[in-house]
Amino acid sequence: MNIIVERFNKIKSNIKEASESNAETIVAVSKTFTLDHVMPLIDYGHMHYGENKVQEAQVKWSKIKNEIKGLRLHMIGKLQSNKAHKAVELFDYIHSVDSQKLADVLSKSQNKINRSINYFIQVNIGNEDQKSGIPYNEVDAFYDYCSKEKKMNILGLMAIPPNDDKTETYFKSLSELNSSLGLKELSMGMSSDYLKAINYKATYLRIGSSIFGERS
Repeated sequence: MNIIVERFNKIKSNIKEASESNAETIVAVSKTFTLDHVMPLIDYGHMHYGENKVQEAQVKWSKIKNEIKGLRLHMIGKLQSNKAHKAVELFDYIHSVDSQKLADVLSKSQNKINRSINYFIQVNIGNEDQKSGIPYNEVDAFYDYCSKEKKMNILGLMAIPPNDDKTETYFKSLSELNSSLGLKELSMGMSSDYLKAINYKATYLRIGSSIFGERS
């Protein structure tokens, strides 16, 4: 069995042991890896992949996107508003809605090509200056703006917690906020902390290096 598939199955086994629902979606973060590197997992049947740059994703996925039934692409990185239209054309999920300006462009773009996209609102859960995201205390109003005024299909919230020893505190806060909004999906947890994220109702786990290996 291919080493990537072996790693993937190990993660699935870990999730099964930790999860009450076993309904989590693994977003295999394929950014920087070639399609040849990713294909064994596609051939195995896994269909959810994450990218963080629109141009790289276009080069990698555009030709085969419509050839593989069930393939779903997730934009998980910072999305500039001038790349939003191209993102809407390619991606099925966008995890990084982090400003009103971006929401406006995404909404306009999806309506223009009559394509429904699934969105997550990115929350700056640790109030870090260097990270994008909606401040915690502004999420309610921003969610209303996106879902009601812009008619965007907001599945849930997304965050990347600070790299410190309070990860579970941030996960708990995000999960509680997500529930207070009545949202069912929650994008949090990566290779280093996905098992902790499951304990706080994460449903989309963005896992890269534990599947594909370290990036060069």
